[in-house]
Amino acid sequence: MVRRTDTRQRMLDTAADLFQTQGYHATGLTQLTTAGGAPKGSLYFHFPGGKEQLAAEAVRLSGERTGAMLEAILRDAPDAPTAIDRAVEALAAFLTGSDFQRGCPLATVALDAAAESEPIREACVDGYSSWHGILREYLARQQLSEERSDELATVVLAAIEGGLLLARTRRDPAPLRAVATHLHATLERELS
Repeated sequence: MVRRTDTRQRMLDTAADLFQTQGYHATGLTQLTTAGGAPKGSLYFHFPGGKEQLAAEAVRLSGERTGAMLEAILRDAPDAPTAIDRAVEALAAFLTGSDFQRGCPLATVALDAAAESEPIREACVDGYSSWHGILREYLARQQLSEERSDELATVVLAAIEGGLLLARTRRDPAPLRAVATHLHATLERELS
């Protein structure tokens, strides 16, 4: 027998994947339950707030997973330019490995539903804020001022998000790698 927590987690994992690839509005309840291997009624059992609650929790889960990946990359990198290169290459590999179906785990939902759903918008804000904080703290450890670390974290995050969007749209990781090249040069200048 499948435990309740297994079904809930499967539904979250499935929702995170479907919302990332298709967006919020293009993903139906039947698809969510079928792909998650759960009876339709179990959606409201595990997520009384329905699809909106499931989406907000799936976005939070995706944000946490990406944040953990980013922290691991930054922790193991010998310097900031290398850290950016490694993060971008990991994202490029993920993007190409999914045949350009999975870019940023938050962007598709943020663009699709955040304007009309406060719980989804807040989950997106929390994810982006977390990633920004991880980058800001890493840059501060590289001997940059708090203000400069905050500014550069914003630039890095925005540039990578834009690179992912262009790469996914063009079905070519070149824009993402171009972003990495320019960020690499910017960080070398800032840290020298």
